[in-house]
Amino acid sequence: MIRSLFKKKNKLVIRQRSQHCISRANIDPDALKVLYRLANTGHIAYLVGGSVRDLLLGRVPKDFDIGTDARPNQIRRLFRNCFLIGKRFRLAHIVFGRKIIETSTFRRQPETCDSDNGVYQTEDNTFGSPEEDAKRRDFTVNGLFYDIKTFSVIDYVGGLDDLTRRTMRCIGDPDIRFREDPVRMMRAVKFAARLGFSIDRASQKAILEHHADILNASVPRVCEEIFRLFTYNSSCIAFKMLWEYKLMLDLLPDIHQYLEGSGRQKSVLWSYLAALDALPSDEVSVSNGVRMAVLHYPIFIELLKKTQAECPTKRVNRQHVARQVLHSAAHGLRIPKASFYTAVTLLDVQRRFAEPPRKGRAQRFVMHPVFPEALAFQSVLTIAEQKGSAVLDQWRAFYEQETALRRPQRSDNISPDKVDEARDAVPEQMPRRRRRPRHRKARPDQMARRSENDDTNTPPVTVKEVVPETAT
Repeated sequence: MIRSLFKKKNKLVIRQRSQHCISRANIDPDALKVLYRLANTGHIAYLVGGSVRDLLLGRVPKDFDIGTDARPNQIRRLFRNCFLIGKRFRLAHIVFGRKIIETSTFRRQPETCDSDNGVYQTEDNTFGSPEEDAKRRDFTVNGLFYDIKTFSVIDYVGGLDDLTRRTMRCIGDPDIRFREDPVRMMRAVKFAARLGFSIDRASQKAILEHHADILNASVPRVCEEIFRLFTYNSSCIAFKMLWEYKLMLDLLPDIHQYLEGSGRQKSVLWSYLAALDALPSDEVSVSNGVRMAVLHYPIFIELLKKTQAECPTKRVNRQHVARQVLHSAAHGLRIPKASFYTAVTLLDVQRRFAEPPRKGRAQRFVMHPVFPEALAFQSVLTIAEQKGSAVLDQWRAFYEQETALRRPQRSDNISPDKVDEARDAVPEQMPRRRRRPRHRKARPDQMARRSENDDTNTPPVTVKEVVPETAT
């Protein structure tokens, strides 16, 4: 039975340059190079996806994606730095140093039908027009195009109105769209938390009805989306929405159970996630291991106290308790081992920050590779529990002091120019002459064999026979 994806037809809206705030000065120069080369060779070239949405909201886009009517092989012929990826549908990655401009051919949404297991299966590998490509995307605010020729914004799906209302709305029927790709439910939560938007009622109802379908999605994709919920300092709001829409019940059942038994909306977990969001967004030491440790810290403390109460005379192995707490998430989401063991270590070494640093063990501790992440994790706990930061500041100062002592020093009396002159004045060393290998002295039998095989024109040497004198 063929069902239509779209309940109503949206009117095409085109906003001219004077009616929007997008400027080419805010677009990546390399993305402009790709757009102009495609446009100058007679192809349609649009800036697509989240970059148009962010530019209209006055935000800085994370990346710039391009849509075009040129086929993948045509794109590769236009750019020497182009690499085609994908088997089902080929994408063009145009590489500029460490930057990638993803360029894709316009696609269309194929006809969708019910399968035997009730899940909608699609083959997303057919080319189409710009309008068909816009209707294939997940949410209306992600279906906007920016035309480099006319500098206008093109809207086929009503995304401009939803940007004004600050609403996340599915393109088409959300019941079908979420069953096609259950990860879209997590993407709706991610964008709503990151942008401060609300999710429309139809999409909310569809998520609450089909939240269990998230278990049918690819586990690596789900794990990646879980970690993306922490980005842009929006983890507290994102995980609250994940819990409200029952997605946490399927993805992180241990955390869902803890929230239900610790006050729900008033749970202490929200204060730890809010403290994590309070850290600077460019903090390099906030890794996925730190995020998993923060997410499971209240459960770790609860289980640690329970274990200590059961065996008051024995010393509790904190690492064993940490592994027990993280086991469910690590097994269900297939968290990378590096993130798992970092989180276990952070939950174990947190007790060391109770006292000021002292020389000896403290010096070895601050030189451990995990110490910057431990410092960031302890900062989150200090903010969430509203404790004094005097001891933490001592550890931070001690770490900076030890790092400075181990950093190679250069004399301040010598200017950088003089250092360069001195380096240039040093004569280059001549390459070392290779020594000839020593030959061992040949044995008599080898010398005789060489003389037999000698093909030179030298006359043979005659040897006179010496006859011994006989006695007369």
